[in-house]
Amino acid sequence: MKLPTDLMLGRPLEETEERSLPEFVEDLRERMDRIHRFAREKLKIHSDKMKQRLDTTSTETAFKPGDAVWLYAPKRKKGKSPKLQSNWEGPYTIIKKINDLVYRIQLSPRSKPKVVHLERLAKYTEDNPHN
Repeated sequence: MKLPTDLMLGRPLEETEERSLPEFVEDLRERMDRIHRFAREKLKIHSDKMKQRLDTTSTETAFKPGDAVWLYAPKRKKGKSPKLQSNWEGPYTIIKKINDLVYRIQLSPRSKPKVVHLERLAKYTEDNPHN
């Protein structure tokens, strides 16, 4: 019976074929190296595709301290359809930019600050950003 791996790697040697141990080890090593290179190439190709997809869909929005933002924080309430519930809270104020991707925000001067990732923030407008 042929398996998909047989198409890529070749059929296993027939059991009737006699080989010495060093030949078997060398053949096995070559096949494993070939499989490893193949897997590494495929991983690189798919990794590059994923990075390209992420780069094309991500937005390079930088916020400054004092900017008003929406915070994506989906909460589900019983009895209401999830489609009708708002996933955005705000407006929050940017308190500090911790690094390029992480910000400290605060809802009001008396509320506890939150540290959130850039992808959970959207520039504040009068309407919810994605509803």
